[in-house]
Amino acid sequence: MQLKISNLARAEVLTQALPYIKKFNGKVVVVKYGGNAMINEQLKEQVMEDIALLWLIGVKVVLVHGGGPEINELMNKLGKKAEFVNGLRVTDKETVDIVQMVLAGKVNKSLVTLLQMKGGHAVGLSGIDGGLIEAEIKDERLGYVGRITKIRPQPINDLLEKNYIPVISTVAGDKNGNVYNINGDTAAAYIAGALGAERLLMMTDIAGILRDKDDVSSLIHEITISEANKLYEDGVISGGMIPKVECCIDAINKGVGKVTILDGRIPHSILMELLTNEGAGTMVTKDE
Repeated sequence: MQLKISNLARAEVLTQALPYIKKFNGKVVVVKYGGNAMINEQLKEQVMEDIALLWLIGVKVVLVHGGGPEINELMNKLGKKAEFVNGLRVTDKETVDIVQMVLAGKVNKSLVTLLQMKGGHAVGLSGIDGGLIEAEIKDERLGYVGRITKIRPQPINDLLEKNYIPVISTVAGDKNGNVYNINGDTAAAYIAGALGAERLLMMTDIAGILRDKDDVSSLIHEITISEANKLYEDGVISGGMIPKVECCIDAINKGVGKVTILDGRIPHSILMELLTNEGAGTMVTKDE
């Protein structure tokens, strides 16, 4: 059901967003996109609308994406079983070919197409293009899972300068021609740091950092690095949230202004986070 909004209400919404539009105009904002917001087609369209709108008002948006469910789907079709160690995909030579095919091909180009349908001008890149992400083997047990050794942001900066939205798939290469599967959150943190981004938005399938994991109303809206470390020691930040928070801290230490763990299940959560007071997740900031 579509809500009917009066012209006056529309105008008031726009005027309230004006200070935020001015704040982020010309600034770099990196969005890490994956999870439920990528699987749900309606949410996917809304995410692309948000990014296209930000681009149209002058925000330099960089989209970094994963595609785990699509990789699993193709592996199932090919009769290959997915294996994970500590949440990371075991990636043999055949699997890394599948990862490259899905991420740099199908997923990347479908997002570029959708962004252009929504009015944005987008160009797809993989971490291999222009030597954007250089990596080495992270752990022999994981096969071709990469640890990032270098980011060359020039290809991204060139596209931003020409007023394109770079759409980046998280595969990387090395000097010997090997291809590596890179964790999307880690890649987004490194890329945002190399760009000196104003903001990094990490879309996920949960509300953010909760004081009580079973109580959504216990959401922590804003937290500093030292406060996050204390919550980790107290066991409040645990399980799959640990690597996400570590990526947030890494990004800030690399020069990113602020990082938000964003609830990607909420329609238009990107616009809510950047263009309103309330936001839509947990913002991590550096200590004063």
